[in-house]
Amino acid sequence: MNVIFREVNPFDLWIWVEFAAPPSSVEQQYLEEVFNSWFFLGKLGGFNAENLQVQETGFDLSYLEYDRAQAESSMMAVMHNMGEFEYNDRWARCWFDLGTSDALALDVLINALNQFSEDYVPLKTLVIGGDNPEWPIATSEQRPMIEQSAWN
Repeated sequence: MNVIFREVNPFDLWIWVEFAAPPSSVEQQYLEEVFNSWFFLGKLGGFNAENLQVQETGFDLSYLEYDRAQAESSMMAVMHNMGEFEYNDRWARCWFDLGTSDALALDVLINALNQFSEDYVPLKTLVIGGDNPEWPIATSEQRPMIEQSAWN
């Protein structure tokens, strides 16, 4: 899977996915589950690079003393909104407001989609940010939002 970064605004970010072939409805559902899971983790503050105590400990995690005070004192890093997925032939796209989540979130998404492409549904390209002149983006007023009442 080829990964391309275009202009990135974390508060107004389109992510584009090109399938190797036009996706079936089941393949669309699989892709959406990956993104929904990623967004839900982001909504819960999972992508907070200011609190990576386990990662920073290194190889031996046995008997790690997790510092709750450090975790609580780190700045919130939560995603705010996710739009509805849209499809056009081999392309899918979705809009995100990544809020204060850290760039770590994009690394996690790229890693997950790489493995998803290898094991489940072949993906050709992942484009983060920018626009596609062949498929114009709606203005923010026209953008449909996913119902998030359970997540707020």
